[in-house]
Amino acid sequence: MSPVVEEIRLSLPHIELAAHIFGPEDGLPVIALHGWLDNANSFARLAPKLHGLRIVALDFAGHGHSDHRPRGAGYTLADYAFDVLCVAEQLGWERFALLGHSLGAIVSVIIAGSFPEHVSRLALIDGVIPHSGLASDAAENMGKALQAQLAHAHKRKSVHPTLDRAIEARMKGMVAVSREAAELLAQRGLMPIPGGYSWRSDSRLTLPSPLRLSDEQAMSFVHRVSCPTTLIVAEEGMLASHMQLLDRLPFTVEPLAGGHHLHLNDEAGAILVADCFNRFFATP
Repeated sequence: MSPVVEEIRLSLPHIELAAHIFGPEDGLPVIALHGWLDNANSFARLAPKLHGLRIVALDFAGHGHSDHRPRGAGYTLADYAFDVLCVAEQLGWERFALLGHSLGAIVSVIIAGSFPEHVSRLALIDGVIPHSGLASDAAENMGKALQAQLAHAHKRKSVHPTLDRAIEARMKGMVAVSREAAELLAQRGLMPIPGGYSWRSDSRLTLPSPLRLSDEQAMSFVHRVSCPTTLIVAEEGMLASHMQLLDRLPFTVEPLAGGHHLHLNDEAGAILVADCFNRFFATP
């Protein structure tokens, strides 16, 4: 039997977001946050395997079925964090857990570090802090980002002639995923247009960040997290080679076999992640 999934839309004061809801109404409140250029279907394999949780899996702004930000606005980490806090407020959740993958894990740590009293638990998958930058590079990076923003107005989104070609493009993206994972993401991420298919995600999401936190600034969020935290590190993912960072974290680190999208690429990976997080959420 397929798991029961409820589709909702959340009308926030500044934007409308889409989400999937999994689990019993009286379950532990959890907000699930996906990775860059993914969508709520990132948790389609994992969420039904987690026990006793009421999971609201968001489409971040500019992703999936959620609205894009207005012209002239951007997609900063602070913007994503503000959206999540508004969602929690609308749901009436004063205290909640966060389940985040990649970008979603980074946003989760920022929220838990900024508002430690509101976050009960952190369950992170192959993401923890944003890529840091040198203070001496700030002006040059800002210039590059602003130039890219100016040039963006003259660019058009890619059109894929067939559904299959669009899925293959996602499989070979900056972070490769399995065909099954690409097909799940395509269910919420693709739209038909004249000439074929295009991904719904806002093309501004590919613009470079105008400002990067220093390492010290990024770690300040980690050090203010006060709730139990487990970080799954995919052995073939993005964090496995950053042992210096992992050694500095005051979190429980769980290495698991698989790539960056191990929770989505196949059933075996989803089961491994679910087993880890079910133990974590069951611990008093």
